[in-house]
Amino acid sequence: MFTEYKNLPNNSRVWIYQSDREFTKKEIEFISAKAEDFINQWTRHGDDLKGSFTIKYNQFLVLAVDESFNNVSGCSIDSSVRFIKELENELKLDLMNKMNITFKDDKNINLVKMSDFQQFAKDKKVTSETIVFNNMVGTKEDFESHWEVPAKESWHKRFLV
Repeated sequence: MFTEYKNLPNNSRVWIYQSDREFTKKEIEFISAKAEDFINQWTRHGDDLKGSFTIKYNQFLVLAVDESFNNVSGCSIDSSVRFIKELENELKLDLMNKMNITFKDDKNINLVKMSDFQQFAKDKKVTSETIVFNNMVGTKEDFESHWEVPAKESWHKRFLV
């Protein structure tokens, strides 16, 4: 059951999918329609899930579920992964590569391979103050307050010299 993202409680569970490129305006419309359709039929063993999505920076798709309404199960998580893979295939995107890291450089969002990020850290092209996207956050509250953080406040700090 789809609900507006802003109406979900702060403890809602989130999954962040980062694209290997920006979405076009047409793709955002397509993703939005598909995501709403998916969420409207998303269930856990036949019980409706109350969920939503948001798109950030034309590059991140965030799915969210209000687990105070109904908890997700392995099967419902699997169905969301199938949905993401369908989007990847239809739009020729990579949304599931956990080896890519995104960070801000002034106003630009950069996506690099983890090995390149490590090299950037060695070369001091990224520092402890570089804003990174911590896609490991698990709740709406953490997403809104700890998703865009200095590298020193994220798991990315292990790469800093």
